[in-house]
Parts: sequence; C-alpha cells; structure tokens
Amino acid sequence: MGLIGDPVGHSRSPQMMRAAFAHMGLDASYEAITVSKEALYLDLGQDPVGDWDGFNVTIPHKIGIMDLVDDLDESARTIGAVNTVVVRDRKRIGYNTDGVGYLRSLEQETGISVDGQSVVILGAGGAARAVATILAKEGVSQIQILNRTHSRAEELASRLGRWTTAKACSLEDGKKAISQATLLINTTSIGMYPNVDQLPIPEEWISPHLLVSDLIYNPKETLLIQKARQKGCEVHYGLGMLVHQAAYALELWTGQKAPVDVMRSALEESLIVQNT
Repeated sequence: MGLIGDPVGHSRSPQMMRAAFAHMGLDASYEAITVSKEALYLDLGQDPVGDWDGFNVTIPHKIGIMDLVDDLDESARTIGAVNTVVVRDRKRIGYNTDGVGYLRSLEQETGISVDGQSVVILGAGGAARAVATILAKEGVSQIQILNRTHSRAEELASRLGRWTTAKACSLEDGKKAISQATLLINTTSIGMYPNVDQLPIPEEWISPHLLVSDLIYNPKETLLIQKARQKGCEVHYGLGMLVHQAAYALELWTGQKAPVDVMRSALEESLIVQNT
C-alpha cells in the first residue's frame, strides 16, 4: 500500500501503517510517493502505484483522483473527494474515510454532539468537503465556508444545501461569521510543520465561546490551537482524525479490524522523533 500526494515528506502515515501491519502479522509495505498535480494522470498508471493493492490520497489529489478510478463508493460520490483507493479484481474503487474519521475523533475526544452546532470551516478542498458533508448529514444547524477562492466555497456550499443551511463567506465577513459560530474548523495547511508560526485567521477573531478544531496533526498543537487555548476555548487536535481515517482505510484494504491504539502510539512516537 502507499500514499500519493505533493508534498508527502511531512506525512507520518508510513510509520503508523507499518506499525499496524506488524501488529496484525501482515506481510505488507506502505510507501509515500510524491506525485505532482501535473504528473498525476501519467504517474498513476505506472509503477509503483500500478502494482499497489490500495493507497491513500492526500493534497492536492483528493478531487482529481476521482477521474482516474474505475468506480466510486457512495462515501466518495457524496463528498466529492477520494482519500482512499481499494484495488479489487484489478479495478480501483475510490472511498472517502476522512468524514467518518473526523466525526469519530471529534465526538470521542470532546464529547460534543454536532446536532445543532453552527460551524465555520476554513478551506474548501478535499478535507473540507469530507468534514462538511459528514457534519451536514449529522444535523448541524448551519455551515459557513471561508476560503480564499470564493467560487470554491460557493461550490461546496451548494453541495451541502440538501442537508443543511450552507453558504460561502467572504474574507471581509469572516470575523462576523466566526462570532456567530460554535465550532470553528481549520482544514487548510496554514500552520503545518515547518511553517508553525502561521495562523489561518487573525488572532482577534478567536472568541472563548468556540470549540476550535484543527485538522493539522504536525505539530500536534498548532499556533491556532495555542491561541484558542489561551483564550479559553475548548480545542480538538488533528491527530485523532488522522488515526481514525487511516484505521478505516486499513479495514477496507484488509477486511480486518484495525489496531487503533497501536496506530496512535506509532504516530505520536514518529512526531516526537521528527520534531526533536
């Protein structure tokens, strides 16, 4: 198995998956391969991806990969993005485990019920689609999407309209939108290692009434999470989502229950090694 994306050098998925394989007694490997956006259509049909039994997909390919698989699971079709590909009978089937992974992590780690929450999502890429879709289907009262490219935010809001009230929010109205929210979610890469001194929004937009969730897991505590904690916000870390979405992908590939605790420990250890 493996991971394709650009960049992938920061990814700790190989360490996490290899630990899971070892614990499960599987003769399997997991590699991270850099595939640029321009090379996606060429590289996917060549080795080593052509010989893989399954693979994960990360930035910037979660949407583009949809054109290159043979079939889509309902999860990927509904969300409009793929993060996991399963190869069966020489056919590639696209799935999305991000939404389920996020919801499991959020509920387990914060105890929150998403029903009735007012949400602002930063970003409108593949991860944003997965998170927004699962939240909309689970009953949040509204979702506002704040993205640099307004048209992408509008497109995502349109997709969500069948389940909840959703709208694109301009950058100028971002402060107001966040002041009305109960849950703020960062799905962008702003603040990710090594650019750990960056914030996706101005610090003054963060208010104590928010639950602040950051999908970034490296560093575990981003600058956004630090500032939110300082202001008295409840916070949710991105590491749990990575573990749970990876566990679900592993179960799709193998048909076996994933060792979630083993995967979490391996991920945490790899981050400590990398950042020391």
